[in-house]
Amino acid sequence: MIAFFIKRLAQAIVVMFVISIISFSIQDNLGDPLREMVGQSVSEAERQQLRDELGLNDPFLVQYGRFVKNALQGDLGTSYFFKEPALDVILAKLPATLELVFGASLIIIFLSVPLGVYSAINPQSLFSKAVMGLSIVGISVPVFLTAIGLIYLFAIELNWMPSYGRGETVDMFWGWESGFFTADGLAHLVLPCVSLASIMLPLFIRLIRAEMMEVLQSEYVKFAWAKGLNPRRIYFLHALKNTMLPVITVGGVQIGTMVAYTILTETVFQWPGMGFLFLEAINRVDTPLIVAYLIVVGAIFVITNTIVDLVYGLVNPTVNLAGKK
Repeated sequence: MIAFFIKRLAQAIVVMFVISIISFSIQDNLGDPLREMVGQSVSEAERQQLRDELGLNDPFLVQYGRFVKNALQGDLGTSYFFKEPALDVILAKLPATLELVFGASLIIIFLSVPLGVYSAINPQSLFSKAVMGLSIVGISVPVFLTAIGLIYLFAIELNWMPSYGRGETVDMFWGWESGFFTADGLAHLVLPCVSLASIMLPLFIRLIRAEMMEVLQSEYVKFAWAKGLNPRRIYFLHALKNTMLPVITVGGVQIGTMVAYTILTETVFQWPGMGFLFLEAINRVDTPLIVAYLIVVGAIFVITNTIVDLVYGLVNPTVNLAGKK
């Protein structure tokens, strides 16, 4: 286990190094940040002076070296628009984004597992065919179109749910706020979470169904049937446990992907999270904020993948984490 941690730590450092280079390299192609920082009346000489003060005229390696030095100290730059550390601005929006991801994950888990298992056990039933048909539609429809449709139906026509905003929140810990513990906050979470889950839910239903059907054809399951074990024990203890191994791996990657998908969801629902902040940063050419966002999202991918590997090893002890024989 220690060897595994050391190996993954080294991989994480390399991955974050690559992400930092790519993120820092694209900032010159985003436009001139001085456009949003100063007015039209500022002379070219004053603009050049400001660029020198911000270090924008320095060579790339000098700028990147300065960035890495500051990043190792927890400083990812200062937002041009907010005049605050970029990391602090992002972390202030992180709870709202994680709420969406957590809520969508709950929907995916509690719907995909029973629907996928049922469809595998009864593949010829009308309900299973309907689930598979709807899953194809769900994969094909973009998340923003699903969000717009939900807003039109449940917020405009039926007037059951709010159509935008985060709603009422309560203080939790370390200054983080959550809407999970208020009725208004939960009401505002329903439509965005369903929209975010809609793109991943069909994928997991089909994945669980396919893996379950493959496991049900394995020799040890046939042997369990021959021994006369209870069908529920065969389905939910022997088959489902091995079905979930690849699902856990895919699920860990998709959690990081959902963080990226929140950009569309947060834009449609005007949700005050990291994705909405990222689009505003692009419009304002707030390069420190853009670079900090990309690095934070990259770090989330690295952390979730490492956790998934650990969980995979706990669920299946035969997996050799350290890579030894």
